[in-house]
Amino acid sequence: MYAIVEIAGQQFKVAKDQKVYVHRLQDKEGSKVTFDNVLLVEDKGNVTIGAPAIEGAAVTAKILSHLKGDKVIVFKKKRRKGYKKKNGHRQYLSEIQIESIAASGAKKATKKKAAPKKEEAKVAAPKAEAKAPKAAAPKKAAPKKAAKADDLKKIEGIGPKIAETLVAAGIATYADLAKAKPAKISEIIEGVRGNHVTDTWPAQAKLAAADKWDELKVLQDKLDGGVEK
Repeated sequence: MYAIVEIAGQQFKVAKDQKVYVHRLQDKEGSKVTFDNVLLVEDKGNVTIGAPAIEGAAVTAKILSHLKGDKVIVFKKKRRKGYKKKNGHRQYLSEIQIESIAASGAKKATKKKAAPKKEEAKVAAPKAEAKAPKAAAPKKAAPKKAAKADDLKKIEGIGPKIAETLVAAGIATYADLAKAKPAKISEIIEGVRGNHVTDTWPAQAKLAAADKWDELKVLQDKLDGGVEK
């Protein structure tokens, strides 16, 4: 028996007792987690496909450890500009072991036949009554201009996709980000692929909002992907 399940934005083919490395999960080591976004289940030759997920199916796993992946070197260079930048990145991972795959309540997806269209009875439209002259509508007040958004990508750990997601959620300036709690930020960017640790983002944003760029650079030199090395 195996299943295809989505875990932390990635899809995995898993079976009982299998060990899998996934993006860092928030739960502690030794705790059990359940993933209910199961896309496919195979049991003794019977395959059940979700549309998109299978109702009632779930995969239970145990978190064995939290760790960091191998270092990846990211090197950027612009020709004839004298620009070179070298960064290292180690992805935060969690090792989990699949304990059980439950397909209870799962239903095979079936195509529903389209219901025949009923012919609507034609009803004679009543004659339009003489319309009274419309009163002049009051002028709408001009909308206030929104405050100019800051470049949130200057915060270590924030990329273009996360910055776009934060702005859409109303966090568009350094001051907004400095006031936000890390747990709330993690909740907002939960749908973005990858795992992000947001603990240092408000502190970085507070320095940026106060134009303390030198202090911010000193802090960011101690970080790797927004996390202290």
